[in-house]
Amino acid sequence: MMDQNQIMYQIYPLGFCGAPKQNDGITVPRIRKVLDWIPHLKKLGVTCVLFNPVFDSDRHGYDTRDFAKIDPRLGTNEDFAEVCDALHDQGIAVMLDGVFNHVGRGFPFFQDVISKKWDSPYKDWFYVNFNDTWAKDGFTYGDWEGHQELVKLNLQNETVRRWLVERVDQWIGEFGIDGLRLDVAYCLDHEFMKVLHRHVKEKDPGFMLLGEMIGGDYNSIMNDEMLDSVTNYECRKGLYSSMNSKNLFEIGYSLNRQFGPDPWCLYRGKNLLTFADNHDVDRLASVLENPKDLPLTYALMYAMPGMPCIYYGSEWGAKGTRSAYSDSALRPCFEKPQWNDLTDTIASFAEMRKQYPVFHDGDYVQLYLQNQQIAFRRRDAKGQLTFLLNIDDKPAEFRFDAGVEEGIDLLKGKAVRFNEPLTLPEKSFRFLYSSWD
Repeated sequence: MMDQNQIMYQIYPLGFCGAPKQNDGITVPRIRKVLDWIPHLKKLGVTCVLFNPVFDSDRHGYDTRDFAKIDPRLGTNEDFAEVCDALHDQGIAVMLDGVFNHVGRGFPFFQDVISKKWDSPYKDWFYVNFNDTWAKDGFTYGDWEGHQELVKLNLQNETVRRWLVERVDQWIGEFGIDGLRLDVAYCLDHEFMKVLHRHVKEKDPGFMLLGEMIGGDYNSIMNDEMLDSVTNYECRKGLYSSMNSKNLFEIGYSLNRQFGPDPWCLYRGKNLLTFADNHDVDRLASVLENPKDLPLTYALMYAMPGMPCIYYGSEWGAKGTRSAYSDSALRPCFEKPQWNDLTDTIASFAEMRKQYPVFHDGDYVQLYLQNQQIAFRRRDAKGQLTFLLNIDDKPAEFRFDAGVEEGIDLLKGKAVRFNEPLTLPEKSFRFLYSSWD
């Protein structure tokens, strides 16, 4: 069973393992590299690894050929099962990337349609138009956002739904996975997500369903019938943009809009996936204009509501930007994990989250907001966390009513009284905890 109190770590396996860009069909157990990183993950405080696509694909993983077979560039099913077992042995959950919106052109059932046209028993698995005989395949078909190598599945077809759910059953049985990230969940048929939800929750109520959501109303798919959580892209943008513009009103507005105490606030009591970068967007260390803002951004990310997720390599400040034609620079192969001051700082945040449930159970109330300063408090049944952040190049004074008399600085272990203004040094933060006991 997997609760929503997770500290996630995202790995894009084909890049992480240095696999060839094109599927050469040669089986090499590269995925076993993850085994060497487990001590690093434990030290970082990771409780769940999110693997982007691992199944046999034409090229980048999202163009799946075989939902039952690990991509030979990564190894065999047995290799990946050993990785999953080793993670589980260390108390680390496993989440897979469920690519259900589309498949690659090499998917056998689509190849059958290319070969047999109208006579294929799989023609209704896709959105095929046989009237467009001018096309290179003798027909046109639905794809994902104009990418013809990604053939859209017909998720309104009950046979397709049933087949995909059976593949999930296989992954649970063979690898013991604890959850799924649903790729482009904003595109998925809602009834399919309901079917998937009912099926996995009957087997394991703690099985987590996380959806990729770029914009819009997250509640449209994050509810009791569909998904448990979604990616918080709104706050991802607010995190780095607020730092660069020296305008914390942006992230402050988003946090209050999403988690604040008022009835109109959108996602109170829900744990969205909080992240600063991933395999699709530029690395935080590349988008921040001032490197000194890196630990400040992660401090805010770990203090705010949600499940923090670190993209592999970003914990030590790795850089990477996408080009107009490729995401390869975002998905590198690192020889081994690195450890520096930033990594040490992030690990300390994880340790706090594990010790104090208020980080994941607490509400959100904004206490103080200026262009370069923000303070908020989070409360649960056991106590209150008060978080203060100063992104200015000079010290700043905070004046607000914390609702408590004093707190313990969780990083320094010193008591702090709230009955007088608090002064934070330049580019600094404080986590102050007040127990109800």
